[in-house]
Amino acid sequence: MTMTTAEADKILSANFAPWVLQLGLTVEALADDRATLRLPWSDRLSREGGGLSGQALMAAADTATVIAVSAARGAYGPMTTVQQSTSFQRAVTGSDVLIEAVLTKLGRRMAFADITMTAEASGELAARASTVYALLG
Repeated sequence: MTMTTAEADKILSANFAPWVLQLGLTVEALADDRATLRLPWSDRLSREGGGLSGQALMAAADTATVIAVSAARGAYGPMTTVQQSTSFQRAVTGSDVLIEAVLTKLGRRMAFADITMTAEASGELAARASTVYALLG
């Protein structure tokens, strides 16, 4: 049975640092191997020139991975980032960003994901990331 978005939103609120929660991420969709989160546009997350900061996008990608792993496992469990690599392709200005984390491998001790970050207003790819997680419990 697939986790609901409401259950996934509870994982967000119960397990992430206050500064991550201040990003305003919400879970838009879940499947057995993926999660889509929304990062709402905020002027306070923009940098000089008005583009969304890369740090906010990287934190959103990292968070989306946790939700995708939790959905695949049916519940949240302790895990930690081992590696994250992000490539930025274009600036996002004035638009929410949809963050889709797709698990490419879920083992007993490790999880691997590819993440796309798309500006909702234009539909253009803003960034890509890959993550590796150690599953601790």
